[in-house]
Amino acid sequence: MKTIKDLNIDGKSVFIRCDFNVPKDEFGNITDDRRIREALPTIRYCLDRGCKVVLASHFERPKPGVYTPEHSLEAVAKRLDTLLKIKNNLYFDDSKEGAVITKRAKELFAQMKEGDVLLLENLRFDAGETNNDIEFAKKLSQFGEIYINDAFGACHRKHASIYAMALLYDKEHKSAGFLLAKEVNFFDKVLQNPVRPFVAIVGGSKVSGKLQALYKLLDNVDKLIIGGGMAFTFLKAQGFEVGNSLVEDELIDEALLVLEKAKEKKVKLYLPVDVVAADKFDAQAMIKYLPYQEIPKGWMGLDIGPATTRLFREVLNDAQTIVWNGPMGVYEIEKFAKGSVKMSHYVAETHATTIVGGGDTADVVARAGDIEEMTFVSTGGGASLKLLEGQELPGIIALQKE
Repeated sequence: MKTIKDLNIDGKSVFIRCDFNVPKDEFGNITDDRRIREALPTIRYCLDRGCKVVLASHFERPKPGVYTPEHSLEAVAKRLDTLLKIKNNLYFDDSKEGAVITKRAKELFAQMKEGDVLLLENLRFDAGETNNDIEFAKKLSQFGEIYINDAFGACHRKHASIYAMALLYDKEHKSAGFLLAKEVNFFDKVLQNPVRPFVAIVGGSKVSGKLQALYKLLDNVDKLIIGGGMAFTFLKAQGFEVGNSLVEDELIDEALLVLEKAKEKKVKLYLPVDVVAADKFDAQAMIKYLPYQEIPKGWMGLDIGPATTRLFREVLNDAQTIVWNGPMGVYEIEKFAKGSVKMSHYVAETHATTIVGGGDTADVVARAGDIEEMTFVSTGGGASLKLLEGQELPGIIALQKE
């Protein structure tokens, strides 16, 4: 896969597909700008070569054609201005039309000089983005002689700015940005040739979203830790009472197959031995610390318990490579966050190569204050999961096609 260093971009207009889908608080303030900061090396590389840089990204799921302030990239533009500190202009289309390719955006692009940056409005304001519409892609391509994909977090989606647009450029005029290349290389290296023992930690709420990843990981890992809500499907499959805990009954047979495959592959598989149980899904709920065999009917497990955190720490002691995707509990509620935070600390304390899947897992690590201690924190939860499943990403396929 080509990177931006393999292209002749000097003095050209460059369209960079970024992933600025960053979390905001109720007042519209960005609470974590890591995805913006990770895009800066690619942007600065282009600016250093006298390029006119056009940036584009989606943000959440707005209704196409309707301007909604909470879905605007205006806050991103302000943060970019602060982080980039460029000598030239940073333009943002503030026409508030609920569209991407507006008259104002075209005017701004026409007046750009070398070293200027233009941020387009939320790509999903146009229905053509999520429909992978070729006509929308052609209109976007007018904003760049060179196409760069640096949006790893969106590469698993076959959208216009990710897939259709990339197909409009030949291999001399398109490539991956530094962030995308770094993400793919990290996961590829770890999955193809890990330093052992190789431990995978898989959490999150549902088995259904991670079943294929579990199967794939069992071909590669030495140990597999399963936590979060998905663990209860495995516990129920073994015949234990799990109360009102989250269980996907239709996947109990699949869970048994995963357990059977782990035995066949001689992979040591670890499930929680105790839980933080609550009488309801609520921050004010009554809680008990219980072995998983003792969850009362009507109660639910919402975090791993203290014995489980100690067990999982022992499992990680000799690890040389760790991949973690998915929290250990409902970490958004403080009283059910301790298991996920402790897991973050334990992973950070190891001497292993540690790779953290994006999304919720990256959020946990940020809350725990461990980001600097991890070898690599991915910017894409869904995309990293697809790589763990062994699937090719549409965004990468499109970059490799003529």
